[in-house]
Amino acid sequence: MTMETRRRVFALWVLFGINTVNFYDRQILPAVAEPIRKEWALSDSALGLLATAFTLLYAFVGVPFGRWADTRSRTRLLSAGCAAWSVLTAASGLAQSAWQLFVTRLGVGVGEASCAPAANSLIGDLYPREQRARALSVFMLGLPVGMFFSFLVSGLVAHAHGWRAAFYVAGLPGLVLAAIALLVREPQRGSSEGCVNAAHRPGSPYLVLLGIPTFLWIIVSGALHNFNMYAAASFMTAFLGRYHALDLKAAGLASSLVFGVSGVVGLLAGGRAADRFGGARADGRLLVSAVTMAVAAPCVYLALRQPGGAVVPFVVLMGAGLACMYVYYSSVYAAIQDLVEPALRGTAMAAYFFAMYVLGASFGPLGTGMLSDHFARKAMAGAGATEMTEAFKAIGLHHAMYVIPVLCMLLAVVLYVASRTVGRDVARLREWQDSPATKANEGAT
Repeated sequence: MTMETRRRVFALWVLFGINTVNFYDRQILPAVAEPIRKEWALSDSALGLLATAFTLLYAFVGVPFGRWADTRSRTRLLSAGCAAWSVLTAASGLAQSAWQLFVTRLGVGVGEASCAPAANSLIGDLYPREQRARALSVFMLGLPVGMFFSFLVSGLVAHAHGWRAAFYVAGLPGLVLAAIALLVREPQRGSSEGCVNAAHRPGSPYLVLLGIPTFLWIIVSGALHNFNMYAAASFMTAFLGRYHALDLKAAGLASSLVFGVSGVVGLLAGGRAADRFGGARADGRLLVSAVTMAVAAPCVYLALRQPGGAVVPFVVLMGAGLACMYVYYSSVYAAIQDLVEPALRGTAMAAYFFAMYVLGASFGPLGTGMLSDHFARKAMAGAGATEMTEAFKAIGLHHAMYVIPVLCMLLAVVLYVASRTVGRDVARLREWQDSPATKANEGAT
C-alpha cells in the first residue's frame, strides 16, 4: 500500500467516524421520544416538531458552509462542526422543557450542517469516478452504524438511567474525532480527475447548478427520500412500543436492527452496484436507485401489514425495505459528483441538502406526527370514546406510517426520469472541461 493510498484510507475512515457520531447524536431524540413525550405530555405533532427543530436551521446554515467547503479548509470546518454539535448534544440532557430542548437541537443542527458538504467534497477529490460510489458508501455507513448504536445504546441507557443520560454519553466521542480530523491531509480540488482547476462554468454557482436538469430531479428525489427516512427514524421506536407492545429497551434493539443491519447491507451492495453499472453507462447509478426504491415499497407495505406482536416478520420486512432505500445514498450521491465540477461539489451538496431538508426532512417527522394525531382522533371518534388512550395513539401512528411506501413508489418514478437526462448533463460537463479555454485556465492554475 502506497503512502497516498494510506492517506486516502485514513481520511475515509475518519470521515466515516465523524458521520457515525453525526447520525448517532441525531437519533438520540427519536430513540428516547416516548419517555420525553410522557414526561412533558406532548402530542405526536409536538414530537415531530422537536425532531424537525434542527432540520430547518441545518438546511439554511449548510448553504454558506457549502461555499466554505469549496473555497477554504474542509478539514477545519469538519473539526469545528463536530466539536460544536457534540457539546450541544450533551447539553440537550440539561433541558427542563420542550422549548429548551428545541433550542439545543437548533444548535446541534448548526454543527451538523458542516459535515455533508465538506466530507462529500473531500471524497470527490480523494477517489476517482470509478471508485467513488464505494468510497461514498463507506462514508455513508456512518448513517446505519450511528443509528444502530444510537437506538441500542440510547435505549439501554435511558432504560437504566433516564432519558437525559442518553444525551450525556454522546459528547466525548465527537470531541475526540474533531481533534483527529485536523490530521487529515487536505487534497487539491480536482486532483482525482487529474486536474487542479478551481474554476466552474460561467455564472453564479447556484445558477450553474440549477441549470442542470438532472440535478433538479435529484433535488426532488432528495426531498421525497428524506421525508421517508426521517418519518421512519423519528417514529420507529414509538411504533414498536405502541403497536407491537415492546418496552423501550426491546424497541430500541429492534430499531437498531432495522436501521443498522439493513443500512450496512444496502450501502455496501449499493456502492458496488452503482460503480459497476455507473461505469458501464451514464444512467447506471440512477437506474440502480430507481429499481431498488420500487422494490422497497412493497417490502415496507407488507411490514406494516403485520399484526400487532408479529415483531420478527416486521423487522425482516422493514429491514429489507430499508436496505433498498439505503442504496439511494451510494448511487445518488455519486451521481451528483458525476454531474458537477470539482470547484462546485461542496456548494452542490449544500444546495441539495438545503432542498432535501427544508422540503423533506422537516416535513417527515412533523407531517407523520400530524397524520398520526389525525388518525388517532378519528379512531377515538369511531369508537365513541371521549378520552384519548394509548390504543388510539397506536392506531393513529400505524395508519400514518403507510405514507412511506406510497412515497417510495413516487420516488422510483422521479429517479427513473432523472436517469433519462443524466447522460446529456454529464456530456455537457465533460465538453466544458475539455474545452481549450478550460484547459488554458487549468494550466495557468
